[in-house]
Amino acid sequence: MPDAIFAHPRLAPVYDVFDGDRDDLTAYLDIVGELGANRVLDVGCGTGCLAVLLAESGRTVVGVDPAEASLEVARSKDHAARITWVHGDVTAVPALGADLAVMTGNVAQVFLTDDDWTRTLRGIHAALRPRGHLVFETRRPERRAWEEWAADDAQVIRDVPGSGPVERCFEVTDVSLPYVSFRYTYRFLSDGAVVTSDSTLRFRGHDEVEASLVASGYRVLDVREAPDRPGREFVFVAERTA
Repeated sequence: MPDAIFAHPRLAPVYDVFDGDRDDLTAYLDIVGELGANRVLDVGCGTGCLAVLLAESGRTVVGVDPAEASLEVARSKDHAARITWVHGDVTAVPALGADLAVMTGNVAQVFLTDDDWTRTLRGIHAALRPRGHLVFETRRPERRAWEEWAADDAQVIRDVPGSGPVERCFEVTDVSLPYVSFRYTYRFLSDGAVVTSDSTLRFRGHDEVEASLVASGYRVLDVREAPDRPGREFVFVAERTA
C-alpha cells in the first residue's frame, strides 16, 4: 500500500507545494534526450511532474502509480489528456515497447523486500523494448542522509491553494539499516485537522543494486552523480539485455 503522503486525499494535493521546485527533473530530461527516447514509462509517477514535462516535449508517456490520490493530481495537470495514467504497480502496465523507463524521486527505495524489488525490475523489463533503458536514482547509504534529516526537524508552513495554510513537521522514527523510517505530520490550520504519514525506505549499496539489475536481465551502462545532489545519490543507467 502506498504511504499516506501520496495516497491520502488531503495530503496528495499539498505534496507539490512542500516538495518545492523539481530541479532534479532537468537531468532526467537531458538523459531522455541523450538516449533518444520517444516512448517513456514513468514508474511511481506520483503527481506527474516529470510525465507532464515529457508529454509537453512531444513524447508518448505512460505514468503508473499505486496512489490514486496522486494520480488525480497528475491528471489535473494533463490538460490535453496526452498521458496514459495507470493505477497500480508496474506489473499492471502492458507490454509497451517503451524506449525508456524512469524512477525519479528515489522511488527505487520504497521497495523494501528483495521480492518486491525484483518484481518491479522484471515488470519494467517486460514493458521495455529490447535494448530499452532503465534510469533511476537511489541514495548512497554511506552518505547517511538520515542523520541530516534528524537534525533538520523545523516546522514548515506553506499556503496551499484549496487547502489554506498547512504546517508540516518531520521526524526520523527508526534507523535499522538498511531500513530508515520517518513520519510527516500535517496540520491543516484552516480546520485543525491533523494527518500523519509514516514511511520506510531501504538503502541499497552500489554493488547490491548492480547485482539485482544483472539478475533481472539488465546491463549497467553507467552510474552517475545526480547533478543537483553531488555525492549523495547513484543514478543508474541500465539497458535491457534480453
